[in-house]
Amino acid sequence: MAVRVPSAMRRVRSVRFGRPRLPARLSRRRARIFAFLGLLGPGLIAANAGNDAGGIATYSSAGAEYGYGLLWTIVLITISLGVVQMLAARMGVVTGKGLAELVREEYGIRWSVFATSAVLVASLGICISDFVGIGAALGLAGVPAQVTVPIAAAGIWTIIVRGSYRTAERIFVWFTIPFFAYPVAAVLAHPRWGDVGKAIVAPHLHASSAYLLILIATAGTTITPYMQLYLQSAVVERGVREEDRPREEREAVSGAVFANIIAGFIIIATGATLFVHGVHSISSAADAARALKPFAGAYAELLFGIGLLGASLLAAAILPIATAYVISESLGYEKGIGRRREEAPVFVSLITAMIATSAVVAMIPGVPVISLLVGVQVVNGLLLPINLYFIWRLARLPQLMGEARARPALDLATGVTVAVLSALSLSLVAVTVAGL
Repeated sequence: MAVRVPSAMRRVRSVRFGRPRLPARLSRRRARIFAFLGLLGPGLIAANAGNDAGGIATYSSAGAEYGYGLLWTIVLITISLGVVQMLAARMGVVTGKGLAELVREEYGIRWSVFATSAVLVASLGICISDFVGIGAALGLAGVPAQVTVPIAAAGIWTIIVRGSYRTAERIFVWFTIPFFAYPVAAVLAHPRWGDVGKAIVAPHLHASSAYLLILIATAGTTITPYMQLYLQSAVVERGVREEDRPREEREAVSGAVFANIIAGFIIIATGATLFVHGVHSISSAADAARALKPFAGAYAELLFGIGLLGASLLAAAILPIATAYVISESLGYEKGIGRRREEAPVFVSLITAMIATSAVVAMIPGVPVISLLVGVQVVNGLLLPINLYFIWRLARLPQLMGEARARPALDLATGVTVAVLSALSLSLVAVTVAGL
């Protein structure tokens, strides 16, 4: 015979430790959300950090100068970035070491020191430009950089140094949410979607040096050295187990896809507005946001500004971490997000110095950001082929990777990626130096 439980007892049973239980459906929904966020991590963060203030300016310039004409390159770049990120994640899981540490062990201290020096110079320059981007994004709302940049710097430092790795990673994932502003801005621009689809599948080449330069710059800003360096070290610090390697590799590839879809939408938004109305010259991401307003409305300017703020915050946080990872690994020092100064003095000091320097320089009125980025472009252009070469070589070593080493098909795809990207990167260096 069924026993009826009094309603008072049912109410007592529904309470645990004085807190009412969530309805089952809401609890399951929240569990699914947290499970989904748990799948996101270093791959998504690293790929989107590449869409920084300089990257947004490059994509905006591509759309303003050539409309949808460079969208086909995004498809090829996505494949290349996916391959590189997957191998970086794989090496992090299998070896439990960052890329700089592996280079030091396998190829000696000289290569490691060279890569470390180049990363420090390039990352500092890009970090300054991203703090400038933070000030410019909030400057669209009339807030001066002298107010916003110190607050952003203090917040980023606190997240990295005072928080744990898990907390920092979740915050970095949330920093990617503003990127969704770009697809909305592209829709507000009312592009001709048939022309967009045609530009993706049918390349339309231009026989001019300007077109070649923007093509190379688009590839160079999408795949940058610090992305792979951060990704592999972050996978190690995350403590991913061997049985979870396939999931981590999928996350790395999906992060590359998401980041480049965003890049495509930036090109679409500016191509459908600025290019159509004859505005072909963009010097910064903030300029692109302001230029959108007359053609796509105030909301498009706002959305572009929100995207710029999120992108700049993410990159300004990742760059000091990537630099500190590389230098600590190269020289054999302790490292780790959330480590106190007494536990990892070099790691924490590098992050502190880089954030402080970047913030101070970014607040100087009239700082020559374009000249700075040109110089950084040269350093990155020299560093990228070296990084890619080491990723390719290390990923195929059986004594290092065991059964997880790159097989012939993947090895060939990686080799082609390294060759093509290295040629483009060195071409950009040559063009830049010739221009200087």
